Amino acid sequence: MSDEPEISRPLRPLATISRPAFAVPAGAWDAHVHIFGAAERYPHVSKPHYTLPSFYGTDNSCLLDTLDVVGDRARGVVMIESGIKDLELQEFHRRGVRAVRLDLFKRARLPLSEIQSYILETEARVKPLGWHLQFYAPGYIVRDLTGFLSTLKIDFIIDHMGYMLEEDGLKSNDFAELLKLLDGDHAYLKLSGAYRIAKKRGYDFVEPVAKAIVARAPERAVWGSDWPHISNAEIDTGELLSLLERWAPSPSTRQKILVDNPNRLFGIPT
Repeated sequence: MSDEPEISRPLRPLATISRPAFAVPAGAWDAHVHIFGAAERYPHVSKPHYTLPSFYGTDNSCLLDTLDVVGDRARGVVMIESGIKDLELQEFHRRGVRAVRLDLFKRARLPLSEIQSYILETEARVKPLGWHLQFYAPGYIVRDLTGFLSTLKIDFIIDHMGYMLEEDGLKSNDFAELLKLLDGDHAYLKLSGAYRIAKKRGYDFVEPVAKAIVARAPERAVWGSDWPHISNAEIDTGELLSLLERWAPSPSTRQKILVDNPNRLFGIPT
């Protein structure tokens, strides 16, 4: 990963975002959005990955303040330090947090044993709260962790369909092994980041990957926009959602992906 921050561009005007190509079911979730606030109130980390405004590391103030305003219509995902107190985690839970994000891009150069220890330590801290883990990781780390992840006793989501990019040396058999995780009791894959996987190849390139996930385990998939598409601010969020009609043509399957599965993960009563 480059040490130079990516330069974010202005957001796409709301009026130019397309409507979804299908009737979105009531109670649908966008399970992957980022929250930012005024720089003078929410200072970013010293070496951000991107600009406008940036990201906050393990300072979750902006997220928590947003949850206080939005209320029960939203849930939060935090990043935490290993030494965080139980009382602080419980306070996060009270305010609507239901998961912790593990950024394995930041740890990609560590020995695999250290990454595994980090995951187990985090699992032990948040499992008593009924939270789940969310993995933001390069595909080659996902590949190397697949066997280990199958042993976890906590629900977890892997972002961006596993992020298994050909340019990172990932093969079809690596993805096949990833899909096997969905046969267990705890793994979910997030149908997000299509533009990050496709890059300049077009969304048709991503379709077989997304369809394979849906076909394997529609009860283990969730959808997320990755809004505001940092460094790709020109992305049409409506078009991203419309892709789901191609990936999951059945309305009953989209009901699972958009409503039932995230309700279960984020602890929403049905």
